[in-house]
Amino acid sequence: MGSISPPTSQEVYYLPLNDAGHPDVPGGYIYLPAPNDPAYIVRFAIEGTSSICREGSLWVNIPQKCEKFDRHAFHEFKLHPDFNQTLHVDVPIYLAGAFAFYTTYTPLPDFSSTEAAPPKPTKTETFYIDVEPKLTVNGTVLPIDSLSIFSVISKLMGQYPNDWERHLQGIGQREYNMVHFTPLMQRGSSNSPYSMYDQLTFDPACFPNGEKDVATMISSMEKNHGLLGLTDVVWNHTANNSKWLEAHPEAGYNLETAPWLEAALELDNALLQYGTDLAKYGLPTELKSADDLQRVMEGMQPHCLDLVNIWEYYVVKVSRDAQAAVDAWMSGLTKADSQVDGAKQWSLIQKVEFLRENALNGRDEFAGRFHRKVDSNVTAALLTSVLGHGDINRQQTALDTATAWLKALNVAYYREYDADVAIIKQQVQDRVRYLRLDHDGPRLGPINKEHAFIESYFTRLPLNETTRKHNPKALFLVNNGWVWAADAMKDNAGSSSRTYLRRQVIVWGDCAKLRYGRSPEDNPYLWDFMTRYTRLMAKYFAGFRIDNCHSTPLHVAEYLLDQARNVRPDLAVFAELFTGDEKMDYVFVKRLGLSALIREAMQAWSTQEVSRLVHMHGGRPIGSFEVDTISSSKNTKPSPASNGINDSLAAVNGSLAEKTETVHNIRESPVHALFMDCTHDNEVPAQKRDARDTLPNAALVNMCACATGSVMGYDEIYPKLINLVSEPRLYHSSFSDHEVKIGAGRGGIGRIKKLLNQIHTFMGRHGYDETFIHHEGEYITVHRMHPKTRKGYFTVAHTAFPGYGEGHGSLTPVHLGGTKAKLVGSWKLEVDASESAKQAVYNDRSLLRGLPSSVSQVLGIGLENKADEAVITMPSHFPPGSIAIFETWIPSAEHSEGLDQYVTSGGTQAFAECSLIDLNFILYRSEPEERDASGGKDGVYAVPGHGSLVYAGLQGWWSCLRDVVRYNKLGHPVCNHLREGTWAMDYIVGRMERMSKRKGYNSLSDPAAWLRSRFDAIRNIPSFLRPRYFALVVQAAYDAAWARGMELMSDDVQLGQGFLQSLAMVSVQMTGYMPSASLVPFESIPSMAAGLPHFTTSWARCWGRDIFISLRGLYLATGRYTDAHSHIMAFASVLKHGMIPNLLSDGKLPRYNSRDSIWFFMQCIQDYTKMVPNGLDILKEKVDRRFLPYDDTYFEFDDPRAYSQKSTIEEIIQETLQRHATGLSFREANAGPKLDMQMKDEGFNIEIHVDWKTGIIFGGNQSNCGTWMDKMGESDRAGSRGVPGTPRDGAPIEITGLLASTLTWLAELHEQGQYQFQGVMMEDGNSISFKAWASKLQDNFERCYYVPQSPSEDGSYDVTSAMVNRRGIYKDLYRSGKEYEDYQLRPNFPIAMTVAPQLFTPEKALGALEMADNYLRGPTGMATLDPSDLNYRPYYINSEDSTDFATSKGRNYHQGPEWIWPTGFFLRALLKFDLMRKTTKAERTEAFQQITRRLEGCKTAVRESPWAGLAELTQKNGEFCGDSNNDDDFVDGMFRVELALNHKI
Repeated sequence: MGSISPPTSQEVYYLPLNDAGHPDVPGGYIYLPAPNDPAYIVRFAIEGTSSICREGSLWVNIPQKCEKFDRHAFHEFKLHPDFNQTLHVDVPIYLAGAFAFYTTYTPLPDFSSTEAAPPKPTKTETFYIDVEPKLTVNGTVLPIDSLSIFSVISKLMGQYPNDWERHLQGIGQREYNMVHFTPLMQRGSSNSPYSMYDQLTFDPACFPNGEKDVATMISSMEKNHGLLGLTDVVWNHTANNSKWLEAHPEAGYNLETAPWLEAALELDNALLQYGTDLAKYGLPTELKSADDLQRVMEGMQPHCLDLVNIWEYYVVKVSRDAQAAVDAWMSGLTKADSQVDGAKQWSLIQKVEFLRENALNGRDEFAGRFHRKVDSNVTAALLTSVLGHGDINRQQTALDTATAWLKALNVAYYREYDADVAIIKQQVQDRVRYLRLDHDGPRLGPINKEHAFIESYFTRLPLNETTRKHNPKALFLVNNGWVWAADAMKDNAGSSSRTYLRRQVIVWGDCAKLRYGRSPEDNPYLWDFMTRYTRLMAKYFAGFRIDNCHSTPLHVAEYLLDQARNVRPDLAVFAELFTGDEKMDYVFVKRLGLSALIREAMQAWSTQEVSRLVHMHGGRPIGSFEVDTISSSKNTKPSPASNGINDSLAAVNGSLAEKTETVHNIRESPVHALFMDCTHDNEVPAQKRDARDTLPNAALVNMCACATGSVMGYDEIYPKLINLVSEPRLYHSSFSDHEVKIGAGRGGIGRIKKLLNQIHTFMGRHGYDETFIHHEGEYITVHRMHPKTRKGYFTVAHTAFPGYGEGHGSLTPVHLGGTKAKLVGSWKLEVDASESAKQAVYNDRSLLRGLPSSVSQVLGIGLENKADEAVITMPSHFPPGSIAIFETWIPSAEHSEGLDQYVTSGGTQAFAECSLIDLNFILYRSEPEERDASGGKDGVYAVPGHGSLVYAGLQGWWSCLRDVVRYNKLGHPVCNHLREGTWAMDYIVGRMERMSKRKGYNSLSDPAAWLRSRFDAIRNIPSFLRPRYFALVVQAAYDAAWARGMELMSDDVQLGQGFLQSLAMVSVQMTGYMPSASLVPFESIPSMAAGLPHFTTSWARCWGRDIFISLRGLYLATGRYTDAHSHIMAFASVLKHGMIPNLLSDGKLPRYNSRDSIWFFMQCIQDYTKMVPNGLDILKEKVDRRFLPYDDTYFEFDDPRAYSQKSTIEEIIQETLQRHATGLSFREANAGPKLDMQMKDEGFNIEIHVDWKTGIIFGGNQSNCGTWMDKMGESDRAGSRGVPGTPRDGAPIEITGLLASTLTWLAELHEQGQYQFQGVMMEDGNSISFKAWASKLQDNFERCYYVPQSPSEDGSYDVTSAMVNRRGIYKDLYRSGKEYEDYQLRPNFPIAMTVAPQLFTPEKALGALEMADNYLRGPTGMATLDPSDLNYRPYYINSEDSTDFATSKGRNYHQGPEWIWPTGFFLRALLKFDLMRKTTKAERTEAFQQITRRLEGCKTAVRESPWAGLAELTQKNGEFCGDSNNDDDFVDGMFRVELALNHKI
């Protein structure tokens, strides 16, 4: 397991497990190809942060090399949490079969700030991996889908070797490659092959030398005829006269092993006796009409049912149990208890229900008569509560009372009995009608000993020396059968079933049902006997057909198949499975490793239904998307286009040597089929359709991409279904006596079947798995081709259903676009199906013969190979029963390298020189950006019927195609559009080529050339293939661009998990050149957009606050230090009033109205100095000043004073702090409606000052909103214009925290001699050091902001008790204009916790974070207001113009909607403070896992969003918000490396 393999190309099947341990595979069914040499690998991929990695293990029972499979031997792979990578568990596949896996882990406890009980370990459900067997014959590998199976009723083959060898030669000549034999064992008294007398003895009539003959036959089949052997295995039942049953009746369900069947036996006996006595009762003994049946059914109640008193099996015996209760009551030993307190006041119904729930024994069983019994003590207790203690004078009263209760109790059981009797009567009537009257029934004739009134449900073993040793009850064995619409997981003869009593079983009277129990210990002889039988079959046969699989207990089938596979590991297993439920079919298929389920073409009642079946089993549609193979090396990083393949480098326990790999997605797979043109259970075409349909039906079946089959007699045109029980004649086939050559001839369709089988096997062996089916009238056409070479076969079939004579219209000419075709052949079948012909066949008493028939060539098939298509025209005489077969190929798909290989290769080299700014154009660009960059000429692409893509670049296309490819949605509008023309290709190439000619984009030349060459290669392929190849090219380009992006990122990103990488790529989405926006007025510099698509161009692109909330995550953590530097320098250059602008506007028209932006800016400079190599050097770098230092004068950007002075970043920092220290008071430049049409006049006044008692900075007023919660009221209707939704004046907690962080940092730098200034001057002219200022904040912070848990502590804090809504939190504001707003729980305090944890007491911090976790945290974002707050309005609709003051025009933007970016700070704070209390590695791991659990919603959002990022906000509980930015810089920026958990524990 996990051994080192040679450094060669390794085949890998990628199996991701989700957070719950479930396989993340479309459809959930895991079906893998046959083992090969060297072994391929199943790679389990588990995110290192997954819940199942907590004390987790992956358990897999896939055997190691040279190890036999043991279902219960699971190999353990420890899953150690890894917050950097995806864990890989590589398991080589050496054997075929059904393998299981599951995970065990300890669930993560709920987060608590106090001690909590640890959860108990748990186990996931068990999942299955089915591996196809590797079948070979004479050295040729035969995949399951290449099998052409021929079914025979073994007893009709004659005697081995002469008769058998002759038939086997004829079968082999027709190019079948496997023969299905009905059971070859000794048969029981009925002579049915499926009623076996002795499972260990081969039929001596066929095989005089027994097992030796079988061994010789199998060897000859393979060596001389190229045939594998397949046999039925019958595990449900045995012949009712099997001798071994007499010695081991416990092998069946008898009255000793299954006493609940006693009532069914009594009813069975009574019904048989009633049938015998019909004449005695004056009732008809031969049913000739419905009236006769009705008379017999009316007599059944008095003469049968009333005599056996079946009701006694349902009810309580009232006299017995009432007297027992009274005796117990009189004894005085039973006392009333609390359960019956007040029972005297209960109603009768209450008393009865009390007894049913507490006193009734056997209520859920069905044993003997009056098996239901009421506990006398419990009933006595109830009597005591009602009547008092036992009193001889009240004994009769007590008896009457108890009797009344029990009679009332029995009412429900009498109803139950009545309902069952109604079912019994109906079932008997329906079965007798079928047997005696129905035209499609056997019409058995008189009721007599030979043909009894009903089929007996029981085998009655004879009394002899052997059986007399047993309990007489053991000699009555229930017979097997089947039940309409039965639950396949339920034992119909089990204790919980009454199907035998209700007569719901369609019984096989010659077969006793076998009783296995739960394990071999329950029935040792039976398990051993059937194991020996199964192993004997596996010794000789390459495949099993499980008879009645749906009636075989799953655990029994699992056990016996394990035994068989230990003998023959590559065992093909087919099943007759009729569960009636597709989900249940999957259960059987997965657990048993079924190779295919048997499906029957002759079940179709019309051409349309045949078409549906062929479509179902035909394979994938032509032009299906390729999700199968991705070639890569172990070190190649994935892109989202790879669906997660190769997601990281890590492996667990079994990391293989580094090598080139071919990684396959596990493709969505239907249950495989063995599609039979006819089975030995089906009526033949001559009965059900028109005999001529034999040929087209066979051709259509053989065109399907699955295993196919036929039955002896089908090719020969037998006139009717053979009765496998009673048929005495032997097979005859002209194809067994003469050489079979392809072409026309007499005696059936065997010569054409040879060609059909050749084509079918060839296509199956070489992977021709794409098919297109067309139905037109009574014609069906099937085109099947190879997904890469595009070679194929095209078949036209004219079906022959009754009523159409010689024809019913012609087929419209077929146009095969881009295709060339060659006629292989065309034939028609003619059959003499007259009554005289049939009678002549029936008159042969020794041999089974076919109807007179001939196959002849059809002439006049029209085929014109044009330059761009092949046109096929059927002649006027192409009658029902005709077929035409063509070989096809597509010249435009023929490429020297292979078209698939060519269009997907070379991308890495083509994109190798691209920069991250190039990738912004290649991958992204929203509609406004594309318009801006093209001067309004270009926008994103609009797909008819789908709408506009979200990006003009490749991400826009891949977001549209991702699920289309994964789920093969060929009917999606984008596919229709691609079929209609090449506009999408022209758009992608044209866009790239135009941009490559612009200055600064020269590196786009190679990607543009690569895209043109690949699209040129597929322009002329048939339109139906265009979506597939378009997706291949786009995916290859997208992968290459993504990989290039990863190369240019930091090591942490390159080696990180997919979520981290997706977030890192948001920096590419957000950063690019934009003609209408730059960081400086006179030069075009790539800039960060605030949000897509609304904030991307002109003045709306660059927002100071947004940029510096995001910069650490998008630039510093990703290694984009140059971009970080340029944004810091640009905003430093526009410092004014000690503030940076919120709106940059290229530096031309900056607006200074945000009080918090400067502090996020200061934090980013601090982060830059700590994260960038030599980062402190930035402090000495100089910037040109847009405005004069320490001067509030405003002038235009082209004024001579602009950019006339320089300052260092150190001086910028100092000016910021100094201006705040002495206070700010100014009116915004250009104040008025032109600047902000919503704001009141006083809102333009900016006031900021420091309270030097506390060191806290205060600012703002009730008419402006200077923090990120900056929504201004706009509605005249609601009267909210100019009234901020959240003014947040006073001292917002996050500003205080950011200030403290800055002061602490500068104090440290000064002490280290790396910052020249010690402090600032205060308003009074005195100086204060940074250290002293920070100390003031430290000393006063919690007194000012904390709201204690208990009101008794309020005196220690600055708290107005009457204002408190929720305790144990930190105030959002301190001393705001509305005092109640101070006490609102909002998600801002974690910002302060993250940057300045020293301000917080850890225990208080954790308690507050727990509050936020419980009340604010949504699936992805944080509610912006406590739901318990009266102002909570969680639905933001900006277009609403109502009279609602709170919500009109979206005034509630920050009053409840869930914003995503605060989640980042919340999780960082939670992690920071949780780790403070963790001491061990396990505890620290848990802290990280608490964070990853809370990231799941964000991971899902990134993965599913077409924008490939995180939205700005959602409504309540993560609901979609239509007015949100779909991708936001400060959202994604906050999910930085820390939150992707790129940590070492």
